[in-house]
Amino acid sequence: MKEKWKYVVTGALGGLANGLFGSGGGLFLVPLMTRWSKLEERKAFATSVAIILSLSIVSSVVYFTKGALDFSTAWPYLLGGGIGGVISGLVFQKVPLNFLRRIFGLLILYGGIRAVLAL
Repeated sequence: MKEKWKYVVTGALGGLANGLFGSGGGLFLVPLMTRWSKLEERKAFATSVAIILSLSIVSSVVYFTKGALDFSTAWPYLLGGGIGGVISGLVFQKVPLNFLRRIFGLLILYGGIRAVLAL
């Protein structure tokens, strides 16, 4: 039971990031799942995608009920995202883990720099 709070905290941070910023749950999920849950990094990346899907559905329902979701704008992005998701799912096991780590880190760094400079 003691370990369960770690999962709840990790999920809550992922949900907050996803709900507030539209994504970013993996920023919390991947590192915490590898440290706290001792998941291998590839499994943590893949598991975070499944968790983020669920979080995104919940956030989308909330935004929809508040009238803040524009489906007509979202469809082309959903199509492109689906294509990118299929391609990345097919090549995921072939991409070296060090490359995945670096790309993940660069994306976090890029997002952080953009957020700070936008202030």
